[in-house]
Amino acid sequence: MASYCEEACQGRRSNPLGCFVFLAATIYETASKHNPVPRSFFWRTRGAKDMGLPIFCIGKDMAIKKEMTLEALASELKGELIGDRDLSVRNICDIEEAEKGDLAFITGKKYASFLETTRASCVIVPNEIEKARVSIIKCKNPNLAFKRAVELIAPDHIPLPKGVHKTASIGNGVALGREVALGAYAVVEDGAEIGDGTVIYAHCYVGCATKIGKNCIIYPNTTIRENVKIGDRVIVHPGCVIGGDGYGYERTQRGHEKIPHLGDVIIEDDVELGACVTVDRAKIAHTRIGRGTKIDNLVQIAHNVTIGENCIIVSQCGISGSTKIGNNVIMAGQVGLVDHIEIGDNVMIGAKSGLMKSVPPNTIVWGIPARPAEKTKMMHILSYRLPEIYERLKAVEEHLGIKKSSWKSKKQ
Repeated sequence: MASYCEEACQGRRSNPLGCFVFLAATIYETASKHNPVPRSFFWRTRGAKDMGLPIFCIGKDMAIKKEMTLEALASELKGELIGDRDLSVRNICDIEEAEKGDLAFITGKKYASFLETTRASCVIVPNEIEKARVSIIKCKNPNLAFKRAVELIAPDHIPLPKGVHKTASIGNGVALGREVALGAYAVVEDGAEIGDGTVIYAHCYVGCATKIGKNCIIYPNTTIRENVKIGDRVIVHPGCVIGGDGYGYERTQRGHEKIPHLGDVIIEDDVELGACVTVDRAKIAHTRIGRGTKIDNLVQIAHNVTIGENCIIVSQCGISGSTKIGNNVIMAGQVGLVDHIEIGDNVMIGAKSGLMKSVPPNTIVWGIPARPAEKTKMMHILSYRLPEIYERLKAVEEHLGIKKSSWKSKKQ
Protein backbone atom coordinates (compact mmCIF):
# COMPACT_ATOMS: atom_id res chain seq x y z
CA MET A 1 0.00 0.00 0.00
CA ALA A 2 2.83 2.44 0.83
CA SER A 3 4.40 2.03 -2.59
CA TYR A 4 1.02 2.37 -4.25
CA CYS A 5 0.30 5.58 -2.30
CA GLU A 6 3.70 6.96 -3.24
CA GLU A 7 2.99 6.28 -6.90
CA ALA A 8 -0.54 7.69 -6.63
CA CYS A 9 0.73 11.05 -5.42
CA GLN A 10 3.21 11.59 -8.24
CA GLY A 11 2.57 14.99 -9.76
CA ARG A 12 0.37 16.09 -6.86
CA ARG A 13 3.00 17.22 -4.38
CA SER A 14 2.31 20.87 -5.15
CA ASN A 15 -1.25 20.33 -3.94
CA PRO A 16 -1.22 18.52 -0.57
CA LEU A 17 -5.01 18.72 -0.23
CA GLY A 18 -5.53 17.13 -3.62
CA CYS A 19 -3.04 14.40 -2.74
CA PHE A 20 -4.79 13.74 0.58
CA VAL A 21 -8.24 13.51 -1.02
CA PHE A 22 -6.91 11.28 -3.79
CA LEU A 23 -5.27 8.90 -1.33
CA ALA A 24 -8.27 8.83 0.99
CA ALA A 25 -10.52 7.85 -1.90
CA THR A 26 -7.99 5.32 -3.18
CA ILE A 27 -7.59 3.62 0.22
CA TYR A 28 -11.36 3.53 0.66
CA GLU A 29 -11.92 1.95 -2.74
CA THR A 30 -9.11 -0.56 -2.24
CA ALA A 31 -10.43 -1.55 1.16
CA SER A 32 -13.87 -2.01 -0.39
CA LYS A 33 -12.41 -4.24 -3.14
CA HIS A 34 -13.47 -1.82 -5.83
CA ASN A 35 -11.37 -0.38 -8.60
CA PRO A 36 -9.15 2.52 -7.55
CA VAL A 37 -10.47 6.03 -8.08
CA PRO A 38 -9.46 7.33 -11.53
CA ARG A 39 -6.20 9.27 -11.55
CA SER A 40 -7.96 12.31 -12.99
CA PHE A 41 -9.68 13.10 -9.68
CA PHE A 42 -7.80 15.99 -8.13
CA TRP A 43 -8.03 19.77 -7.85
CA ARG A 44 -5.66 22.24 -9.47
CA THR A 45 -5.47 26.00 -9.55
CA ARG A 46 -4.37 27.86 -12.66
CA GLY A 47 -5.42 31.34 -11.59
CA ALA A 48 -2.15 32.90 -12.74
CA LYS A 49 -2.62 31.41 -16.17
CA ASP A 50 -6.34 31.65 -16.72
CA MET A 51 -9.10 33.45 -14.85
CA GLY A 52 -8.29 33.05 -11.18
CA LEU A 53 -10.92 30.36 -10.60
CA PRO A 54 -10.42 26.75 -9.51
CA ILE A 55 -9.83 24.56 -12.56
CA PHE A 56 -10.36 20.89 -11.97
CA CYS A 57 -10.93 17.44 -13.30
CA ILE A 58 -14.31 16.21 -12.16
CA GLY A 59 -13.79 12.74 -10.70
CA LYS A 60 -15.29 10.23 -13.10
CA ASP A 61 -16.93 8.33 -10.24
CA MET A 62 -17.95 11.39 -8.21
CA ALA A 63 -20.91 12.97 -10.03
CA ILE A 64 -23.89 12.18 -12.20
CA LYS A 65 -22.82 13.36 -15.63
CA LYS A 66 -24.45 13.65 -19.00
CA GLU A 67 -22.63 12.61 -22.15
CA MET A 68 -23.14 15.11 -24.97
CA THR A 69 -22.20 15.28 -28.61
CA LEU A 70 -20.16 18.28 -29.65
CA GLU A 71 -22.96 19.36 -31.98
CA ALA A 72 -25.46 19.47 -29.10
CA LEU A 73 -22.96 21.13 -26.76
CA ALA A 74 -22.04 23.84 -29.27
CA SER A 75 -25.72 24.58 -29.77
CA GLU A 76 -26.28 24.96 -26.02
CA LEU A 77 -23.20 27.17 -25.68
CA LYS A 78 -24.21 29.24 -28.72
CA GLY A 79 -20.73 28.66 -30.10
CA GLU A 80 -19.22 27.68 -33.44
CA LEU A 81 -18.02 24.09 -33.65
CA ILE A 82 -14.95 23.34 -35.73
CA GLY A 83 -14.35 19.59 -35.71
CA ASP A 84 -16.20 16.30 -35.41
CA ARG A 85 -19.83 17.07 -34.57
CA ASP A 86 -20.59 13.43 -33.66
CA LEU A 87 -17.79 13.20 -31.08
CA SER A 88 -18.99 13.05 -27.46
CA VAL A 89 -17.64 14.46 -24.20
CA ARG A 90 -18.58 13.24 -20.73
CA ASN A 91 -16.22 15.03 -18.34
CA ILE A 92 -14.68 18.47 -17.84
CA CYS A 93 -10.99 18.76 -17.13
CA ASP A 94 -8.00 21.09 -17.07
CA ILE A 95 -6.46 21.32 -20.52
CA GLU A 96 -3.10 19.97 -19.35
CA GLU A 97 -4.62 16.90 -17.67
CA ALA A 98 -7.49 16.16 -20.05
CA GLU A 99 -7.86 12.80 -21.76
CA LYS A 100 -10.07 11.37 -24.49
CA GLY A 101 -13.71 12.13 -23.72
CA ASP A 102 -12.87 15.28 -21.73
CA LEU A 103 -13.87 18.86 -22.45
CA ALA A 104 -11.32 21.59 -21.63
CA PHE A 105 -11.14 25.34 -22.18
CA ILE A 106 -8.79 28.29 -22.53
CA THR A 107 -9.64 31.95 -22.04
CA GLY A 108 -7.26 33.72 -24.41
CA LYS A 109 -5.20 33.38 -27.57
CA LYS A 110 -1.98 33.49 -25.55
CA TYR A 111 -2.82 29.98 -24.28
CA ALA A 112 -3.25 28.55 -27.78
CA SER A 113 -0.03 26.53 -27.43
CA PHE A 114 -1.92 24.14 -25.11
CA LEU A 115 -4.06 23.14 -28.09
CA GLU A 116 -1.03 21.46 -29.65
CA THR A 117 -0.39 19.15 -26.71
CA THR A 118 -3.77 18.53 -25.06
CA ARG A 119 -5.40 15.11 -25.25
CA ALA A 120 -8.88 16.57 -24.70
CA SER A 121 -11.57 15.62 -27.20
CA CYS A 122 -12.73 19.22 -27.42
CA VAL A 123 -11.64 22.64 -26.13
CA ILE A 124 -13.75 25.77 -25.61
CA VAL A 125 -11.79 28.69 -27.07
CA PRO A 126 -12.25 32.43 -27.67
CA ASN A 127 -13.48 33.58 -31.06
CA GLU A 128 -10.07 34.80 -32.23
CA ILE A 129 -8.74 31.23 -32.47
CA GLU A 130 -9.52 29.96 -35.96
CA LYS A 131 -8.42 26.32 -35.93
CA ALA A 132 -6.64 23.69 -33.86
CA ARG A 133 -5.39 20.12 -33.91
CA VAL A 134 -8.41 19.06 -31.79
CA SER A 135 -12.08 19.93 -32.08
CA ILE A 136 -12.88 23.38 -30.74
CA ILE A 137 -16.00 25.35 -29.87
CA LYS A 138 -15.49 29.08 -30.44
CA CYS A 139 -17.31 31.26 -27.93
CA LYS A 140 -17.50 34.97 -27.24
CA ASN A 141 -16.85 34.41 -23.53
CA PRO A 142 -15.11 31.10 -22.72
CA ASN A 143 -15.52 31.64 -18.96
CA LEU A 144 -19.31 31.78 -19.20
CA ALA A 145 -19.31 28.93 -21.71
CA PHE A 146 -17.31 26.85 -19.23
CA LYS A 147 -19.88 27.62 -16.52
CA ARG A 148 -22.71 26.54 -18.80
CA ALA A 149 -20.86 23.37 -19.80
CA VAL A 150 -20.51 22.37 -16.14
CA GLU A 151 -24.24 22.89 -15.67
CA LEU A 152 -24.95 20.65 -18.67
CA ILE A 153 -22.41 17.86 -18.19
CA ALA A 154 -21.85 17.70 -14.42
CA PRO A 155 -24.58 19.61 -12.58
CA ASP A 156 -23.95 17.71 -9.35
CA HIS A 157 -20.14 17.90 -9.30
CA ILE A 158 -20.28 19.27 -5.72
CA PRO A 159 -23.06 17.34 -3.96
CA LEU A 160 -24.65 19.42 -1.19
CA PRO A 161 -25.59 17.87 2.16
CA LYS A 162 -29.23 17.14 2.76
CA GLY A 163 -31.42 17.03 5.84
CA VAL A 164 -30.76 18.03 9.44
CA HIS A 165 -27.86 16.27 11.11
CA LYS A 166 -28.66 14.64 14.43
CA THR A 167 -26.04 16.75 16.22
CA ALA A 168 -27.38 20.10 14.96
CA SER A 169 -28.78 22.36 17.70
CA ILE A 170 -32.01 24.19 16.91
CA GLY A 171 -33.41 26.79 19.32
CA ASN A 172 -36.96 27.73 20.19
CA GLY A 173 -39.14 29.35 17.58
CA VAL A 174 -36.79 28.60 14.69
CA ALA A 175 -38.44 28.59 11.27
CA LEU A 176 -36.85 26.17 8.81
CA GLY A 177 -37.98 26.30 5.19
CA ARG A 178 -38.41 23.34 2.88
CA GLU A 179 -35.33 21.22 2.09
CA VAL A 180 -33.08 23.11 4.49
CA ALA A 181 -29.86 21.27 5.35
CA LEU A 182 -28.02 21.66 8.66
CA GLY A 183 -24.62 20.01 9.02
CA ALA A 184 -23.05 18.38 12.04
CA TYR A 185 -22.89 20.60 15.14
CA ALA A 186 -24.49 23.55 13.39
CA VAL A 187 -26.21 25.87 15.88
CA VAL A 188 -29.33 27.89 15.06
CA GLU A 189 -30.44 30.11 17.94
CA ASP A 190 -33.93 31.13 19.05
CA GLY A 191 -36.15 32.94 16.57
CA ALA A 192 -33.89 32.50 13.54
CA GLU A 193 -35.38 31.94 10.09
CA ILE A 194 -33.77 29.83 7.36
CA GLY A 195 -35.28 29.99 3.86
CA ASP A 196 -36.13 27.14 1.49
CA GLY A 197 -33.24 25.17 0.06
CA THR A 198 -30.54 26.83 2.15
CA VAL A 199 -27.56 24.70 3.15
CA ILE A 200 -25.68 25.38 6.39
CA TYR A 201 -22.57 23.26 6.73
CA ALA A 202 -21.00 21.80 9.86
CA HIS A 203 -19.92 23.94 12.81
CA CYS A 204 -21.74 27.07 11.69
CA TYR A 205 -23.43 29.43 14.16
CA VAL A 206 -26.60 31.39 13.38
CA GLY A 207 -27.59 33.89 16.08
CA CYS A 208 -30.94 34.86 17.56
CA ALA A 209 -33.49 36.45 15.22
CA THR A 210 -31.18 36.21 12.21
CA LYS A 211 -32.91 35.73 8.87
CA ILE A 212 -31.29 33.83 5.99
CA GLY A 213 -33.06 33.71 2.63
CA LYS A 214 -33.64 30.97 0.09
CA ASN A 215 -31.02 28.79 -1.63
CA CYS A 216 -28.06 30.17 0.30
CA ILE A 217 -24.89 28.19 1.00
CA ILE A 218 -23.13 28.81 4.32
CA TYR A 219 -19.85 26.90 4.37
CA PRO A 220 -18.25 25.42 7.55
CA ASN A 221 -17.07 27.40 10.56
CA THR A 222 -19.00 30.54 9.70
CA THR A 223 -20.38 32.76 12.47
CA ILE A 224 -23.51 34.81 11.76
CA ARG A 225 -24.48 36.68 14.87
CA GLU A 226 -27.86 37.98 16.05
CA ASN A 227 -30.23 40.15 13.99
CA VAL A 228 -28.39 39.70 10.70
CA LYS A 229 -30.46 39.73 7.52
CA ILE A 230 -29.20 37.75 4.52
CA GLY A 231 -31.03 37.65 1.19
CA ASP A 232 -31.51 34.85 -1.35
CA ARG A 233 -28.77 32.90 -3.16
CA VAL A 234 -26.01 34.25 -0.94
CA ILE A 235 -22.78 32.23 -0.68
CA VAL A 236 -20.64 32.57 2.44
CA HIS A 237 -17.29 30.77 2.41
CA PRO A 238 -15.58 29.19 5.44
CA GLY A 239 -14.45 31.25 8.38
CA CYS A 240 -16.55 34.38 7.79
CA VAL A 241 -17.80 36.40 10.74
CA ILE A 242 -20.91 38.46 10.05
CA GLY A 243 -22.31 40.79 12.67
CA GLY A 244 -19.37 41.05 15.06
CA ASP A 245 -19.15 44.29 17.06
CA GLY A 246 -17.65 47.26 15.27
CA TYR A 247 -14.32 48.61 16.48
CA GLY A 248 -15.51 51.50 18.64
CA TYR A 249 -13.92 52.79 21.84
CA GLU A 250 -13.70 56.11 23.67
CA ARG A 251 -10.53 56.94 25.51
CA THR A 252 -11.09 57.97 29.13
CA GLN A 253 -9.00 58.27 32.28
CA ARG A 254 -9.99 54.69 33.11
CA GLY A 255 -8.85 53.40 29.71
CA HIS A 256 -10.75 52.55 26.54
CA GLU A 257 -14.52 52.50 27.06
CA LYS A 258 -16.31 50.14 24.67
CA ILE A 259 -19.09 51.79 22.62
CA PRO A 260 -22.17 49.57 22.15
CA HIS A 261 -23.07 48.49 18.64
CA LEU A 262 -26.82 48.10 18.44
CA GLY A 263 -27.31 48.02 14.67
CA ASP A 264 -27.37 45.11 12.27
CA VAL A 265 -25.92 43.76 9.02
CA ILE A 266 -27.93 43.48 5.80
CA ILE A 267 -26.58 41.34 2.96
CA GLU A 268 -28.72 41.52 -0.16
CA ASP A 269 -29.46 38.86 -2.80
CA ASP A 270 -26.72 37.14 -4.83
CA VAL A 271 -23.80 38.36 -2.71
CA GLU A 272 -20.75 36.11 -2.30
CA LEU A 273 -18.29 36.45 0.59
CA GLY A 274 -14.88 34.76 0.32
CA ALA A 275 -13.17 32.91 3.14
CA CYS A 276 -12.55 34.80 6.39
CA VAL A 277 -14.39 37.99 5.41
CA THR A 278 -15.49 40.02 8.44
CA VAL A 279 -18.55 42.28 8.31
CA ASP A 280 -19.07 44.31 11.49
CA ARG A 281 -22.51 45.30 12.73
CA ALA A 282 -23.47 48.94 12.75
CA LYS A 283 -23.26 51.16 15.80
CA ILE A 284 -26.85 52.11 14.96
CA ALA A 285 -28.80 51.51 11.74
CA HIS A 286 -27.13 49.14 9.22
CA THR A 287 -23.96 47.82 7.67
CA ARG A 288 -25.11 46.94 4.16
CA ILE A 289 -23.74 44.96 1.19
CA GLY A 290 -25.68 45.49 -2.02
CA ARG A 291 -27.13 42.96 -4.42
CA GLY A 292 -24.72 41.00 -6.59
CA THR A 293 -21.53 42.20 -4.91
CA LYS A 294 -18.66 39.68 -4.84
CA ILE A 295 -16.05 39.92 -2.10
CA ASP A 296 -12.77 37.99 -2.08
CA ASN A 297 -11.02 36.39 0.91
CA LEU A 298 -9.76 38.30 3.95
CA VAL A 299 -11.66 41.55 3.50
CA GLN A 300 -12.58 43.73 6.51
CA ILE A 301 -15.82 45.72 6.33
CA ALA A 302 -16.27 48.02 9.31
CA HIS A 303 -19.41 49.24 11.09
CA ASN A 304 -21.97 51.31 9.18
CA VAL A 305 -20.26 50.76 5.81
CA THR A 306 -22.56 50.77 2.80
CA ILE A 307 -21.46 48.88 -0.32
CA GLY A 308 -23.54 49.26 -3.48
CA GLU A 309 -24.67 46.70 -6.04
CA ASN A 310 -22.46 44.55 -8.27
CA CYS A 311 -19.16 45.61 -6.73
CA ILE A 312 -15.95 43.57 -6.93
CA ILE A 313 -13.70 43.73 -3.86
CA VAL A 314 -10.48 41.73 -4.07
CA SER A 315 -8.64 40.15 -1.14
CA GLN A 316 -7.12 41.97 1.83
CA CYS A 317 -9.03 45.22 1.36
CA GLY A 318 -9.99 47.20 4.45
CA ILE A 319 -12.98 49.55 4.50
CA SER A 320 -13.22 51.86 7.51
CA GLY A 321 -16.41 52.79 9.29
CA SER A 322 -19.29 54.73 7.71
CA THR A 323 -17.68 54.78 4.26
CA LYS A 324 -20.17 54.65 1.39
CA ILE A 325 -19.28 52.77 -1.82
CA GLY A 326 -21.43 53.16 -4.93
CA ASN A 327 -22.55 50.61 -7.52
CA ASN A 328 -20.21 48.69 -9.86
CA VAL A 329 -17.07 49.71 -7.97
CA ILE A 330 -13.94 47.58 -8.47
CA MET A 331 -11.33 47.49 -5.69
CA ALA A 332 -8.11 45.59 -6.42
CA GLY A 333 -6.15 43.79 -3.70
CA GLN A 334 -4.96 45.44 -0.48
CA VAL A 335 -6.83 48.70 -0.93
CA GLY A 336 -7.41 50.71 2.24
CA LEU A 337 -10.18 53.30 2.73
CA VAL A 338 -10.39 55.78 5.61
CA ASP A 339 -13.68 56.35 7.37
CA HIS A 340 -16.56 58.63 6.33
CA ILE A 341 -15.68 59.00 2.64
CA GLU A 342 -17.77 58.30 -0.44
CA ILE A 343 -16.72 56.32 -3.51
CA GLY A 344 -18.88 57.06 -6.56
CA ASP A 345 -20.42 54.62 -9.00
CA ASN A 346 -18.16 52.81 -11.50
CA VAL A 347 -14.93 53.77 -9.73
CA MET A 348 -11.88 51.51 -10.24
CA ILE A 349 -9.20 51.47 -7.52
CA GLY A 350 -5.76 50.02 -8.25
CA ALA A 351 -4.00 47.53 -5.98
CA LYS A 352 -2.41 48.71 -2.72
CA SER A 353 -4.05 52.13 -2.97
CA GLY A 354 -4.76 54.24 0.10
CA LEU A 355 -7.82 56.47 -0.17
CA MET A 356 -7.86 59.47 2.16
CA LYS A 357 -10.76 61.36 0.57
CA SER A 358 -13.88 60.82 -1.50
CA VAL A 359 -13.69 59.83 -5.17
CA PRO A 360 -16.20 61.05 -7.79
CA PRO A 361 -18.04 58.59 -10.08
CA ASN A 362 -16.47 57.07 -13.21
CA THR A 363 -12.91 57.61 -11.99
CA ILE A 364 -9.82 55.37 -12.01
CA VAL A 365 -7.47 55.98 -9.09
CA TRP A 366 -4.28 54.37 -7.84
CA GLY A 367 -1.46 54.98 -5.40
CA ILE A 368 -0.78 56.13 -1.84
CA PRO A 369 -2.44 58.51 -1.47
CA ALA A 370 -4.71 57.58 -4.35
CA ARG A 371 -4.66 59.96 -7.30
CA PRO A 372 -5.97 59.70 -10.87
CA ALA A 373 -4.25 56.61 -12.26
CA GLU A 374 -2.55 58.40 -15.18
CA LYS A 375 -1.01 60.93 -12.80
CA THR A 376 0.28 58.17 -10.53
CA LYS A 377 1.78 56.34 -13.52
CA MET A 378 3.59 59.51 -14.59
CA MET A 379 4.94 60.00 -11.06
CA HIS A 380 6.30 56.45 -11.07
CA ILE A 381 7.96 57.01 -14.43
CA LEU A 382 9.57 60.23 -13.20
CA SER A 383 10.76 58.56 -10.01
CA TYR A 384 12.94 56.22 -12.08
CA ARG A 385 14.57 59.27 -13.65
CA LEU A 386 15.38 60.96 -10.34
CA PRO A 387 19.09 59.96 -10.35
CA GLU A 388 19.48 61.41 -13.85
CA ILE A 389 17.56 64.57 -12.87
CA TYR A 390 19.68 64.94 -9.74
CA GLU A 391 22.93 64.77 -11.70
CA ARG A 392 21.69 67.34 -14.21
CA LEU A 393 20.56 69.65 -11.42
CA LYS A 394 23.90 69.32 -9.68
CA ALA A 395 25.71 70.20 -12.94
CA VAL A 396 23.54 73.32 -13.39
CA GLU A 397 24.21 74.43 -9.81
CA GLU A 398 27.94 73.95 -10.23
CA HIS A 399 27.80 76.00 -13.45
CA LEU A 400 25.93 78.77 -11.60
CA GLY A 401 28.31 78.62 -8.64
CA ILE A 402 25.64 77.58 -6.17
CA LYS A 403 27.19 76.04 -3.08
CA LYS A 404 25.83 72.75 -1.79
CA SER A 405 25.07 74.31 1.60
CA SER A 406 22.52 76.62 0.01
CA TRP A 407 20.36 73.80 -1.32
CA LYS A 408 21.25 70.87 0.89
CA SER A 409 19.66 70.68 4.33
CA LYS A 410 22.09 71.41 7.14
CA LYS A 411 22.46 68.87 9.90
CA GLN A 412 20.93 70.03 13.15
